[in-house]
Amino acid sequence: MLFGIQNGTIPFGDTDMDYIRFGTGKKTLVMLPGLGDGLRTVRGMAFPLALMYYRFCREYTVYSFSRTNQLSEGVTTRDMADNLARAMRFLEIERADVFGVSMGGMIAQHLAIDHPELVGKLILTVTAPCSNPIMEEAIGSWISFAEAGDHTRLMDSNLRLIYSDRYYRSSKWLIPMIGRMTKPRSYDRFLLMAQACRTHNTLEGLSRIQSPTLIVAGGRDHCLGEEGSRTMASRIPGAVLKYYPEQGHGLYEEEKTFTGVILAFLKGEPIDVQ
Repeated sequence: MLFGIQNGTIPFGDTDMDYIRFGTGKKTLVMLPGLGDGLRTVRGMAFPLALMYYRFCREYTVYSFSRTNQLSEGVTTRDMADNLARAMRFLEIERADVFGVSMGGMIAQHLAIDHPELVGKLILTVTAPCSNPIMEEAIGSWISFAEAGDHTRLMDSNLRLIYSDRYYRSSKWLIPMIGRMTKPRSYDRFLLMAQACRTHNTLEGLSRIQSPTLIVAGGRDHCLGEEGSRTMASRIPGAVLKYYPEQGHGLYEEEKTFTGVILAFLKGEPIDVQ
């Protein structure tokens, strides 16, 4: 089921965009990573992601796209969605189900609003339609650490805010190793992406989303909060909200039922929203 693994690059004028592919299914699924993409792109991640999402591999050919490797000052999540649309067309992906996590969910919102012909079903996980005090505090602290070049504190804060206390306590010994693997030569790309999160706003366009939409939120999300998910659920026509009151921002890794819920939604099966 893990055949079809590919790491690729798409040319974008003076820069390029990394992407990966795995799975052999006839359907197409596009996965969009979060702000961590500013530190390390998806290049080389096809095999580990195929293992993590092996249940998708039989029915889907899965693509995951990074942002372009060089970003311009003032770049927005809407610009990133336009680049994604261009990348999908370059690879001749006419239409795909789209699964965005955190910042990836912000980009997915714009894609569904501005390029509806490309989006089948839409899954927005631990994301938001605009900035809020919880997001400002989290991203503001990460920006401060990045500007100071303090990668250890950046990784520690990232792990502490994204995951549960139990997960953080059991995994914080990995921070030095994670730091060595993810420390970029420059934080410029990360900082531009972080600022794009702060200026993100799709509030006026959510009602135009035509795609069947699943929104997944955690009640203990210390990165983006939960209210943004409730706002999206109220404004996107027919959207379904799957709420995990005891989970945080990292529920896509920690919640055992998560993958099953996503697959059920993609297959058109009923979702238990309790």
